[in-house]
Amino acid sequence: MFNNNYMTSNENLRFSIYVHIPFCIKKCGYCDFNTYAGLDKLQPEYTNAVITEINGWGRRFPGSVISSIAFGGGTPGEMPAEQLSSIVNAIQGSFVVEQNAEITLEANPGTTSGSAMNSFVDCGFTRISLGAQSFSDQNLVFLDRIHSSEAIAASLLLAKNAGFRSINLDLIYGLPGQSMDDWGEDLRSACKLNPDHLSLYNLTVEEETPLYDRVKKGETILPSDDVAAEMYEYASSFLSDFGYIQYELSNWSKPGHHSRHNYGYWTWKSYIGVGAGAHGFIDGERIENIAHPREYIHALRNTTNPEAAITKRESPALNVSIADWLTLHLRLIRGFHEDQFYKEFGVEVEIMVGPLLQELCETEIMERFDSNIKLTSRGRLLHSEVAVKFLIYLEDQDLTKYMGEG
Repeated sequence: MFNNNYMTSNENLRFSIYVHIPFCIKKCGYCDFNTYAGLDKLQPEYTNAVITEINGWGRRFPGSVISSIAFGGGTPGEMPAEQLSSIVNAIQGSFVVEQNAEITLEANPGTTSGSAMNSFVDCGFTRISLGAQSFSDQNLVFLDRIHSSEAIAASLLLAKNAGFRSINLDLIYGLPGQSMDDWGEDLRSACKLNPDHLSLYNLTVEEETPLYDRVKKGETILPSDDVAAEMYEYASSFLSDFGYIQYELSNWSKPGHHSRHNYGYWTWKSYIGVGAGAHGFIDGERIENIAHPREYIHALRNTTNPEAAITKRESPALNVSIADWLTLHLRLIRGFHEDQFYKEFGVEVEIMVGPLLQELCETEIMERFDSNIKLTSRGRLLHSEVAVKFLIYLEDQDLTKYMGEG
């Protein structure tokens, strides 16, 4: 059960909500997300199960306020608009949704019609993220994407005409055989379309994916880490010339178009995860739902208890929570202010990790100015290594003796 103190002040609670839609037309070879192709027949039952879970959380936290909603997957844009609308309506009926709440939908280019785009806006969606990935048809084939490069521009125009307030394009770099010129052409093609937001991801090889098997067998050779880093730095310079502001390690936006939902993740805000395999973070407790949609549907039959969908819950130890907090906040280009850390943990960040901060500043991986702490441009390339350093350092400390100091 959740913290009783937390439970007694529901009228002051603020959440974001993540809704996982696990259905895809085709699962890409690099993807290790909780997604499934060929299970579309489950969509009506799945929608009902998601609504059951939403209603249950609404009863658990009555009067709480929802600041943002995001539908991810999978490909939520392939779901019928009426099913997505019923889920949005359930959230609005179970919680107090802010009038200007950001409501995000992920969709594939090329498979979402203009009428569907209009319906999504009518449902209340304000933001759409299109999985463009590349403007090279050859790279799209490698990535197992089902759209063409021409479909990206067409879908973005449909989204603009439908009235989405913010439009994001996802792009992937570090692809086999991809040169700097190729990557520059992708960036130029994206900027010509003038989306409000861009998310750029280095292709990573995840275990238990077809890409992992191909790389392990030597059938696919990816660019070196140095080449990928060069592509990342090139993008940072290139996009600034087109008016995009980098606000997070992988995200650039025009002014006023940053992802408010994702910003909540990076700043340690509580969120409810709904759907098969969804993750939540409530009062410091991390929650994970049953992964397979059939099992998820079965678990929520004949019950009003949202916890019936939970398969794992964990309250991390203090050292893990602090390392997690630091790691997430350092994803932001602006970093964090020392007062934010004190407000969260009741102790000065210097007391907790001062020697390590000094080491990282001396090696020009991090910098401190007027009590603000952030990664340097070099440090952004080493964020994962920095995260590990914080965790290892904190594992060796007896942190409880510091709590309450400051």
